[in-house]
Amino acid sequence: MTLQLIQYPRCTTCKKAQKWLDEHDISYEAIHIVEQTPTKEELKSLWEKSGLPLKKFFNTSGMKYKSLGLKDKLSTMTEEEQLELLASDGMLIKRPIVTNGEIVTLGFKEEEFTNTWK
Repeated sequence: MTLQLIQYPRCTTCKKAQKWLDEHDISYEAIHIVEQTPTKEELKSLWEKSGLPLKKFFNTSGMKYKSLGLKDKLSTMTEEEQLELLASDGMLIKRPIVTNGEIVTLGFKEEEFTNTWK
């Protein structure tokens, strides 16, 4: 599977990830997280493969997250409800998500990218 970069074009962290992939000649398919928001099933698969807590998939610094008051609501929501919420709006999802179908990284940390994708 081609590497997928699930990102928001105006996101500076996504731009850093994209630049890193380009500089290391790693080919990828860029997917616009708002125009092609991952489905609940896709998100569940990404989450399970990432090994991270589901709450890490929320863009906690985003305006949408803050306006919905999710900081206080997430702890009372089921995993199913959280996945449905994430699938309802790409702006709620932490980005970028990079995957090859087996491995998933969330956000951009150069050391993690080097260890995972180089």
